[in-house]
Amino acid sequence: MIFGFGRKQHREMTPRQLDSMLQQGRAVVIDVREPNEFAAGHIPGAINLPLSGFRASQLPDPDGKLLVLNCAAGRRSALALDKCAAARAEVDTHLAGGLGAWTAAGLAIEV
Repeated sequence: MIFGFGRKQHREMTPRQLDSMLQQGRAVVIDVREPNEFAAGHIPGAINLPLSGFRASQLPDPDGKLLVLNCAAGRRSALALDKCAAARAEVDTHLAGGLGAWTAAGLAIEV
């Protein structure tokens, strides 16, 4: 718990940590940006579930993998994690800095 806020803290993953997990087949990326942003470029293999209509019940079965949310900079993925917590979904991790951090780390995107 964060003192004074009474809610669970979000776990953050660095771009390099996420890239490693993806290469090992241990993570699934859920991109909560809007469809036009997603179409302009996203982490390879990411699934688009825009925040504007996001419901934790729509998350895919992770099949033993870690679900990691991402957006452009980390703000919208944090909001989506709040929605997951409210729905008691077992998702608590997002990409620190979002796609901006991913591209700044020199990692590939797909369109």
